[in-house]
Amino acid sequence: MRSRGQYIITKDEVHGYANHWLSMSLKLEYEGRKCTASILLQVLLIAAARSVSVFAACRDLADAPTDQTVRNALEASLPEISELQRRLNRSLCTDLPKALFRKSRRIAIDLTLIPYHGQPHQDKKEIYRSTPKSGTTHFHAYATVAVVHKGHRYTLALLRVEYGEKMKEVVQRLMKIVRSRGVKVRYLLLDKGFFSVEVITYLKRAQLGFIIPAMARGRKPKGRKKATGLRAIRKKKNGYYRHTLTSKVGGQQRTTGVTICVASKSYTHKKTDQRRTKKLLYVVRKVRLNPRAIREMYRKRFGIETSYRQMNEARIKTCTRDPRLRLLFVGIALVLRNIWVWLHFKLAKGKWDEEPQLFLLLLRFREMLLWIAQIVGRLLHADQKQGIEYEEYDRLTASY
Repeated sequence: MRSRGQYIITKDEVHGYANHWLSMSLKLEYEGRKCTASILLQVLLIAAARSVSVFAACRDLADAPTDQTVRNALEASLPEISELQRRLNRSLCTDLPKALFRKSRRIAIDLTLIPYHGQPHQDKKEIYRSTPKSGTTHFHAYATVAVVHKGHRYTLALLRVEYGEKMKEVVQRLMKIVRSRGVKVRYLLLDKGFFSVEVITYLKRAQLGFIIPAMARGRKPKGRKKATGLRAIRKKKNGYYRHTLTSKVGGQQRTTGVTICVASKSYTHKKTDQRRTKKLLYVVRKVRLNPRAIREMYRKRFGIETSYRQMNEARIKTCTRDPRLRLLFVGIALVLRNIWVWLHFKLAKGKWDEEPQLFLLLLRFREMLLWIAQIVGRLLHADQKQGIEYEEYDRLTASY
């Protein structure tokens, strides 16, 4: 990768960063006859870089142990789930770029649901329930908090979310981590899964600004009966309106006053191919923007779609029921994405005289993953077991 100063980062350096970040934080300790902690980490890296299963990674590496040996090693070396989560979060915050601390930042809090079609491993709470997606209402759920800088996200923490866990407590835990990292909050962008009286009340008491999509609630218009609640506000013109949210919490009715932003969205109907308008609602506090700017900001979500896609590009495929392994695989994907963003922070600052900027097109995420796969393939001889050779770089990246 070349900067304007013709600085070049090599594949070995990229692999070295990934290996160092994960090995220092995960602290896997295993010394078997056919599998060591070092080999175990290399198998995980290439499985993530290729977004394949551990079985596929082991099959294609001549000097790798069997997938069963790897699974046994992981079960023996991984700590219990809360400690694993702590280690992954430590890895995510390795050498945080100083640019993140210079002023207050926008913080994105998201709920990621990964469809699951099996049975719980040990406890029913492991499986999160939500609206149907990919043919199931069961998911493994993870909450993340990311700081936003120059339109790109840097993940600070990952939390596993169990069924029945209160979203207020999830937000509290995430914000505690943000404060511990020393990152100043400008305002929050929260996933619609956090729209609740409890969460909003907590954020108001914490004196935090935020934007949360509001779900239309209230009576639908029928006959002479008019719409009520947020459904009535949705019929108003673009602007800001005061409203009182109500909800039952622990058998008691709770209320909180909010400001609702109404913003129009124009789109083309798929069946009729005609232009239509849809009203969107947001709960807004301490964010001074017009409704259109609020809608556009939240629509882009500061790279949320790209972030999800890239996480899936680096997530090890699995059908395991073990929540520890699933958390590990999601965590590794997020760490690799953080390394990708971190490289641009560090290289820009270290080699350019002017203000650091993120030129993420210099090294695309898929390209970085390919580099890691190639180095691990070279170390564990990917081309000797089944005649497998990694394709030439130019051909693999031709679609970029």
